[in-house]
Amino acid sequence: MSRAIDGTKRKEHRKKILKQAKGYWGRRHTNFKTAKDAVAKALSYAYRDRRDRKADFRRLWIIRINAASRALGLSYSRLIDGLAKAGIEINRKALALLAIEDAEAFKVIAEKAKQALGA
Repeated sequence: MSRAIDGTKRKEHRKKILKQAKGYWGRRHTNFKTAKDAVAKALSYAYRDRRDRKADFRRLWIIRINAASRALGLSYSRLIDGLAKAGIEINRKALALLAIEDAEAFKVIAEKAKQALGA
């Protein structure tokens, strides 16, 4: 049996890979061999970074909360501890948003955390 080198399935597969490699630099977007490797690497980075993005945002929220709470005389860890002791359940995303957009509401929450700590 002869080897199929110009069949429809093969063309479709190559076309699909080259379409995914559109915009890549140099031969990576025209040469199938290099495009195949580049696309595989890009897809693996995309998969990994979709998970990393969640950690990146959490890190950003913590930085924002820390900056806002320090302006009110509390460190981030003391604020979170105070919120837990006060029974206030608010996620870091919402807390960071409050710190930026509604400083007064954040101040009220921080005061409740301070009271719960007994400071």
